[in-house]
Amino acid sequence: MTIKIGDTLPEGTLSEFIEVETEACSLGPNTFNVQELVKGKKIAIFGLPGAYTPTCSAKHVPGFVQHADAFKAKGVDEIWCVSVNDAFVMGAWGREQKATGIVRMMADGNAAFAKALGLDADFSKFGMGTRSQRYSMLVEDGVVKQLNVEQGGKFEVSNAETLLGQV
Repeated sequence: MTIKIGDTLPEGTLSEFIEVETEACSLGPNTFNVQELVKGKKIAIFGLPGAYTPTCSAKHVPGFVQHADAFKAKGVDEIWCVSVNDAFVMGAWGREQKATGIVRMMADGNAAFAKALGLDADFSKFGMGTRSQRYSMLVEDGVVKQLNVEQGGKFEVSNAETLLGQV
């Protein structure tokens, strides 16, 4: 079943590479409970097939980095990029995209979160296995308020500008 507007995000975990050690988080990959992270927050989440892939690197991530201040001005607490990659790759990609401290680069290493959302996709013909569909969503206190899922190979509705207009 695919998640839809009005649904609560499914239980799950995502990993993030932490650049600076704090009392709460150690340096390197840290695993977070999605339900705990979204509690009481308004979060813009966008999912994509993979780190370092052309559309994701040239358009999807840069758009959310560029418009981060506008999202914050509209009350969005955090922006997450979710991809079926490991936390090391997501951390390196985030540094390259100048997203560190702006967009949380969240790893869904085994595609468990993508599957729980019903937004997984088979990219085996490209040698990439199970990945995430391209999407964006606005989540408030764990409930999906907006959802934009791309049709295969497209980049028309999940961009930062579209979601920003829906906040």
